[in-house]
Amino acid sequence: MINKARLLALAVCLLLVLLVPSLVQAQGELTILGSSAQPEFPHRLTFSLSAESDVNITDIRLRYRVDRIGFARVTSEVYIGFAPTNTVNIDWPLDMVKIGGLPTGSSLDYWWTVEDARGDRVETAPARVNFDDTRYSWQSLTEGKVTMYWYQGDQSFAQELMATAQQALARLAQDTGAELEKPAKLYIYANSQDLQGAMIHPQEWTGGVAFTRYGIMAIGIAPANLDWGKRATAHELTHLVIHQMTLNPYNDLPTWLDEGLAMRTEGPLEAVFSAYLDRAIAENGLISVQSLSSPFSAYAEESVLAYAQSYSLVDFLITNYGQGKMLELLNTFRQGSSYDGALEKVYGFDMDGLDNLWRDYITTSPS
Repeated sequence: MINKARLLALAVCLLLVLLVPSLVQAQGELTILGSSAQPEFPHRLTFSLSAESDVNITDIRLRYRVDRIGFARVTSEVYIGFAPTNTVNIDWPLDMVKIGGLPTGSSLDYWWTVEDARGDRVETAPARVNFDDTRYSWQSLTEGKVTMYWYQGDQSFAQELMATAQQALARLAQDTGAELEKPAKLYIYANSQDLQGAMIHPQEWTGGVAFTRYGIMAIGIAPANLDWGKRATAHELTHLVIHQMTLNPYNDLPTWLDEGLAMRTEGPLEAVFSAYLDRAIAENGLISVQSLSSPFSAYAEESVLAYAQSYSLVDFLITNYGQGKMLELLNTFRQGSSYDGALEKVYGFDMDGLDNLWRDYITTSPS
């Protein structure tokens, strides 16, 4: 037999639920209806949000964090301007021109905070969006810590470039003790025009670039220009390795060391560079080490000589003082040492001293 008192109690509870729904479910609460990010490589990344509430939504903030090597986790915050309303559908474009662009293969995390006039606040969980160059159908090949992407050329083309990358890593480790600390991505574009089309502010002579903080390289290599491509691969990969191991918030490497190591990892100095170096020696037109510590000249002839001298300077240090000293020099720079301070600590001479020793060496042992 059903207990009448119990039945009556159940009926009263049901009536309360029907008459006072707010007791079991809040009505019109602040709700995120949708959130997304749409890449338009290489120009912009558009973030979208939909939200509603039974009162006006009054504040919307977008926060994002780019995935890259750094000294702190930097979060950017964007205040979204809009007229308060109870339903919002907003888009906000991150214009790559304003931030210098992001390379293909990069990614970022983003999330929203939304508040309404009642003081309710909702924060979305972080979501990751990849900023990829989807204009091409990429293939991929991975060996060790290097993953290579390419879209023109057969498998043997990619395998040959991958072999070059692995040989460059081995040569660099032998010369300096430096190794990849984090995985590297290498994007092979079919030519320099395609590569430049993937960049926001390319130079007309750009054929390869290392985005060192992202662990990403991009090079324009036509299958018919494989020999140049191999040297470019070794060069840019060296920049990536060296910057990974020396990154610090206080100082960059002197340009002659950075470029000299990259040039040496390519292999023997090419004839055009040797010719400029030999002529500068003969005509007493060598550039000082002090000057080579700054960015190289935009003039072609001076730039070629700067690269040639940088190769020769690094070759001088490794040949005469060995791998151990070069590794010590790089580790000293990692601590944020000054140019002169690092050389004096490791070798016992400053940049002027290096300049004098190297000039004596190069005039008796030309390249």
